[in-house]
Amino acid sequence: MRPDLFQAPDYYLLDELLSDEHKMVRDAAREWVKREVSPIIEDYAQKAEFPKQIINGLAEIGAFGPYIPEEYGGAGLDQISYGLIMQEIERGDSGVRSTASVQSSLVMYPIWKYGNEEQRMKYLPKLASGEFIGCFGLTEPDYGSNPGGMVTNFKDKGDHYLLNGAKMWISNAPFADIAVVWAKDESGRIHGLVVERGMEGFTTPETHNKWSLRASATGELIFDNVKVPKENLLPNKSGLGAPLGCLDSARYGIAWGAIGAAMDCYDTALRYAKERIQFDKPIAATQLQQKKLAEMITEITKAQLLTWRLGVLRNEGKATTAQISMAKRNNVDMAINIAREARQILGGMGITGEYSIMRHMMNLESVITYEGTHDIHLLITGMDITGHAAFK
Repeated sequence: MRPDLFQAPDYYLLDELLSDEHKMVRDAAREWVKREVSPIIEDYAQKAEFPKQIINGLAEIGAFGPYIPEEYGGAGLDQISYGLIMQEIERGDSGVRSTASVQSSLVMYPIWKYGNEEQRMKYLPKLASGEFIGCFGLTEPDYGSNPGGMVTNFKDKGDHYLLNGAKMWISNAPFADIAVVWAKDESGRIHGLVVERGMEGFTTPETHNKWSLRASATGELIFDNVKVPKENLLPNKSGLGAPLGCLDSARYGIAWGAIGAAMDCYDTALRYAKERIQFDKPIAATQLQQKKLAEMITEITKAQLLTWRLGVLRNEGKATTAQISMAKRNNVDMAINIAREARQILGGMGITGEYSIMRHMMNLESVITYEGTHDIHLLITGMDITGHAAFK
């Protein structure tokens, strides 16, 4: 892959809305991605392998639980800092960002918010440092957009719970040390349990033959009469709202991350258009290529403003699930369209591993589907504005 020459677009001077700490956090993540991710990511995507050697670096830039309080090993940063870190990591690769956002929003967040103090102290510092990697078990083979229909369940056996079921499409599963698993009790109520690698009957087969998120490890979680200690149940929230609260945090991170992928595609296409000569002039001097590039920077700028405002609302505790949903849907759709247009600007070169665009495009096909499909997010907005649920 070519050297990483990325220059971030900031058409509306959004840097002026960021604090010095925000810019310091973002710039540290940006430099780390240029130094540690960009030189290797194409090779790992081609091999369909996650580069485990970057885990310590992700921890060092604060990518694991950046908003988790320092007393539990987190960085104690605000929501805009979290978003900016996700933006910069996804600028490198969506799969790497998936590893970080699962660890932060889907593993550390529920332990922090729904766990007790003993659970927080046991797991969060090791997750923040990267010593432990976690995964999140919600989606099942027959229940994706309708997670409330899950069949994974546990029974009270006196001194332990007995867990049975299966989860699929689980990022980090093949090498995760712990899994936050959502399952129904004997009354049908959904609870979160922390399942640890090594518990008898717990296996994590890897999912192969993916054309998307190839540098991310994806797998299944299989529970065959797994004995889970009672102290591993998250006590402070139950019901479907518990895992959905985690998804709010993760979808917020995705809204920022998708901007990173879009910025990388735009920056690559702009540079190529200025350098590529056809008919004795750069293709950037032609109307059709300018149309593509002008629309790209417009959509990126709109997404930046949308997401910055959402970050302010998150910091103030005012952001709603529906507002987060809108940003996830809008920004991922924006990014995938920009990836496709950028690929066209590069012509045949756009499909090669010499440039990042085709990898981003394939990755975004997963991002537009996971943690709420594009269509489901449209229906969330529709329900919010009309008061009528149209999911079925």
